[in-house]
Amino acid sequence: MAADVFPLSGKRVYVAGHSGLVGAALCRRLEAEGCTLITPARADLDLTRQDAVERFLARHAPDAVVVAAARVGGIGANMAAPADFIRDNLAIAGNLIHGAHITGVHRLLFLGSSCMYPRGAAQPMAESALLSGPPEPTNAPYALAKLAGAQMVAAYRAQHGRAYITAIPCNLYGPGDRFDEAAGHVIPALMARARRLAAAGEKTLPIWGTGAALREFLHADDLARALALLLARYDDEPPVNVGSCGQEVTIAWLAEHIADLAGLTPAFDATRPDGAPRKVVDCARIRALGWAPRIPLEDGLAQTWDWFTGHP
Repeated sequence: MAADVFPLSGKRVYVAGHSGLVGAALCRRLEAEGCTLITPARADLDLTRQDAVERFLARHAPDAVVVAAARVGGIGANMAAPADFIRDNLAIAGNLIHGAHITGVHRLLFLGSSCMYPRGAAQPMAESALLSGPPEPTNAPYALAKLAGAQMVAAYRAQHGRAYITAIPCNLYGPGDRFDEAAGHVIPALMARARRLAAAGEKTLPIWGTGAALREFLHADDLARALALLLARYDDEPPVNVGSCGQEVTIAWLAEHIADLAGLTPAFDATRPDGAPRKVVDCARIRALGWAPRIPLEDGLAQTWDWFTGHP
């Protein structure tokens, strides 16, 4: 096994987005690895303000920065507010990456998204397919902002010799997610809708699209293990996919399982968009580092539903 290029024990790490699904899971993992975390309250640091970010980084001088903060949402949220998605995500990426550089932070991990890949990319999507075509139109502003962040990481490596890297996770879920019908990703949005409808005595769960689209999902705790491994061991320009290692399901399968947890029956609306027909990432690079997911989707869905229904 290769030696760590950035041993984690004793390092001071700023996790931007620490209160979100990914950030919280990563904080738990990094604490277990012996890191000291820098986690300001969201109200105390506006990541879209360059001057505030630079002052914060200069004051706290972390050993590493993880860019897990982002404006995120599902198809509906992306279509309703495309300007907000591209503006905020460009600002967050640019402020943190450049701010880390000018304040002397040599190690940074930027989180991309599998929506960065072209809609028509060959499946499974290898990292080499990035920028080979246009992204899915329904979330193009978000995807383009994430692509810009990944390009910044590569540019600061090339021009300034910084040990900055990019990880590209697939669709994520888990306890602590944003359970919002309008703004959440597919799993938390469906769970929020299912709980509301079940409480109202409804029998069906409306689903956007035909249900034919294929997706892969990864529990946030599995992603956290991968990110900690990359932070410690990976130091190269190409981004690294982190996915389910080929375990993809249809939206219909997902909807049926979530509906069953709530005692409902899914009802598909074919007049609504499906999004990209298939999205699965090639995980050869992360698997070569010794990582594989551990949490089966059915178990993770049940755990997440139990957590969500236990939090009013």
